[in-house]
Amino acid sequence: MDTQSYKTKSARKEDVVRKWYILDAENQVVGRLGTRVATVLRGKHKPSYTPHVDTGDYVIVINAGKVRFTGSKMDQKEYITFSGYPGGQKRTKAKNLMVKKPTAIIEAAVKGMLPKNSLGRTMFKKMFVYAGTEHPHVAQKPEALTV
Repeated sequence: MDTQSYKTKSARKEDVVRKWYILDAENQVVGRLGTRVATVLRGKHKPSYTPHVDTGDYVIVINAGKVRFTGSKMDQKEYITFSGYPGGQKRTKAKNLMVKKPTAIIEAAVKGMLPKNSLGRTMFKKMFVYAGTEHPHVAQKPEALTV
């Protein structure tokens, strides 16, 4: 019997075919939206998924300024940044960050769901978040992605 036909195929970065997806974040819950985006960025939605290879696709998220939180997270959730200097820690409430930089909310949610290594940083670069409906990736002909 031929054992070669039973071997698991590991994807190579040269063989990965990447697609473009667009996701409308209007009225979507941040966490559920983030898990869907992180899954596509990692490539876990494909049968060719390999943990040590970036097999994921590109994701464009539009209407990031219209996402929502459940419960009272909009008033209570804090995003913390640290400059590395003493007294350099800053805390920002979700409602203030939504006004100032709405794309940062989705970026923080997805970044926390990706691997914390160089592979995760490469995957994160394939995500493009826009506060409004306009985006410069029309030439890539992105397919609609549902949450």
